[in-house]
Amino acid sequence: MNVALNKLRLGLLVAAVTTTSTFAQKVSVGYDKSAEFSKYASYTWGEPSMPPKRPLLYASMVGTIDHELEAKGLKRMDKNGDLILIPEGGMEFGLSSAAGTPIMPSYGGAPPAIDATMWSGATGSSNLTSSYVPEGTLVLSFVDRQSNKIIWAGTVKQKLEVENKKRSLDLIDKAIAKLLKQYPPQKK
Repeated sequence: MNVALNKLRLGLLVAAVTTTSTFAQKVSVGYDKSAEFSKYASYTWGEPSMPPKRPLLYASMVGTIDHELEAKGLKRMDKNGDLILIPEGGMEFGLSSAAGTPIMPSYGGAPPAIDATMWSGATGSSNLTSSYVPEGTLVLSFVDRQSNKIIWAGTVKQKLEVENKKRSLDLIDKAIAKLLKQYPPQKK
C-alpha cells in the first residue's frame, strides 16, 4: 500500500512539473555592453509599418510593456523619447505553420545598427515555431534615438492556451514581466 501511495505521489509530482514547464517562458536578452542605461529616461513606440492582425492583443501587450517600463522610471512620450521601442512577434502553431503575425516590425526609420563587438547575449529570434501547442513570441528592441543603434533586445516565447484566452493573456503578461526584469541589464 505504501509503495502504491509513493508511486501516486511521484506521478503527481511529475505531472505538476511537466504542466508547469509547459507554460514556462523562454527568455533571451542581448545588450550593448558600452551603453549607459542610466541616461535613458523616456521612450517612444515605433510606428507600425502595417496594422497589427490582432489589435486587441497588440494593445494589451503595449499596455503591459508601458506598465513595466513606468515601474522602472521610464516615461512614455508621443515623440522624441530617448529610446524607440520596436516590437515584433507572432503566434505559431505546430509543424511550422504560421497562424498570423500580430506584430510586424514597426520602425520606419533607417535600420538600427548593432555594434557586434560590444553586444552580449541574444541576437533575436531565429525560429518562431513550436510543436503542437501554440506559442507566442515577442521580440522587443530598444533603439537609442540619437545614435540609431540597438542597445537592448530581448525575446520571450510563451506557450498559450487556445481554449482559455484569459489564461493566455495572463501568461503573456507574465512573459513580458519576466522579459523586462532584465532591463536594464545588471552590470557585472
